[in-house]
Amino acid sequence: MTNTEKVELLLSELKSVPDLEIYQKTSDLKRFSKDFFDYSPILIDELKDCLADIVVRPLSVDAIIVVAQMCNKFSTPLTLRGSGTGNYGQCVPLNGGVVMVMSGLRKIRNFDSKSGEITVESGCLLRDINDELIKHGRQLRLLPSTWRSASIGGFIAGGSGGIGSVRWGFLRDPGHLQALEVITTEDSPRKLELNANNSEALNHAYGTNGIITALTLTTAPYVEWQQIVVDCFDLDQAVDLLSKFSCAALELYLGTLLEKEIVTCLPSGFSKPSSKHRILLLVSPDGVSTIERLAKSAGADFDDLGPENLKAGTGLRELSWNHTTLHMRGIDPTWTYLQMLLPQPELEMMKKLKSEWGSNLLWHLECVRQNGVQRLASLPLVKWQGEEAMNQLISQCRDLGAVIFNPHTITVEDGGLGVIDSDQVQAKSNFDPKGILNPGKLKGWNLKVN
Repeated sequence: MTNTEKVELLLSELKSVPDLEIYQKTSDLKRFSKDFFDYSPILIDELKDCLADIVVRPLSVDAIIVVAQMCNKFSTPLTLRGSGTGNYGQCVPLNGGVVMVMSGLRKIRNFDSKSGEITVESGCLLRDINDELIKHGRQLRLLPSTWRSASIGGFIAGGSGGIGSVRWGFLRDPGHLQALEVITTEDSPRKLELNANNSEALNHAYGTNGIITALTLTTAPYVEWQQIVVDCFDLDQAVDLLSKFSCAALELYLGTLLEKEIVTCLPSGFSKPSSKHRILLLVSPDGVSTIERLAKSAGADFDDLGPENLKAGTGLRELSWNHTTLHMRGIDPTWTYLQMLLPQPELEMMKKLKSEWGSNLLWHLECVRQNGVQRLASLPLVKWQGEEAMNQLISQCRDLGAVIFNPHTITVEDGGLGVIDSDQVQAKSNFDPKGILNPGKLKGWNLKVN
């Protein structure tokens, strides 16, 4: 049977499934087969021609079970898609087949007032979850900068950290994800309730080893975060201050440092003319005076922008993490980026790279908590000069002690710590024995089957 014949048979069976929307227009196939992988010129070449044969949008878990069963029956690749805000080709179908859009599952199932845990379906937008939590005096611990439009399932399946990482570390740290409801892609798909231990293998696995339909997350007490801007003439001073802020006895939700050349490219209202490097902070009200004292003691400029307005368009959240890259690329699309954990002391490496790469590398730092220790991560802006130059820069960063999280590769492992996670591979064996879920993205599975 040819692939075309298989697709036609699969489509004929899917058309009779209740609670299932089907998209076949070429424009829809193209739209749902892409994410923001164009941040990477390398991924553009690799993924630009990838296209789903069918796009489906289930409106119930029962519909998902039938789709999983039909794709298994016809050995058809099944790629899961949240809101498509990722940057790594996570939801791009490498081998065609079915793309399943999870946005139809958007129920908030339960909030536990005692523990603060919330159970939601995977298509829920982070914005909507946070709005619901605020009613109960709680908030999400971790958010991507795309929190207004990103879905929770996509964030768990492909994210690693973001806003909140200065306090709460990374998504795969114990204590964030408490449970998952998943659908397998076996001959007879099962709906499983996984506890925190068994959920870990599906966290940051790009939807390669199970279909997440619902999840339970821990939350934090709600704080009305204050937006603070600190400007410094000297980059050394700015890095030192950022480290002091992150280690001070105060509550931070965001700590971002942007080199002065980036500051002039920020959206209107944040790009006032400046020859200074800029620190962006979200801090609790009782920490503002400490930030002001530390900034002024160092001779830096201090500006209190007041509390966040989460109903407004752009705040400091949308200037951090990968939104920084987004704003720079909006002005000049030849900018791309890297992701890394900087070695300590950070400035030694930063100066060595700056002396060689000059204005083709602009520093963007983010405060994070790694293994209980305050560290500085970086998402530097890099002027695209070809794949060879990018690989040279990556090698230099590693030689200087940085841990690279490569955004120019499609596999889970190479975009993370670069090592095979046997638990992820075992989970795929258990839940997706034919390997139809997002094939080509889990390197450990590729090695196993080959």
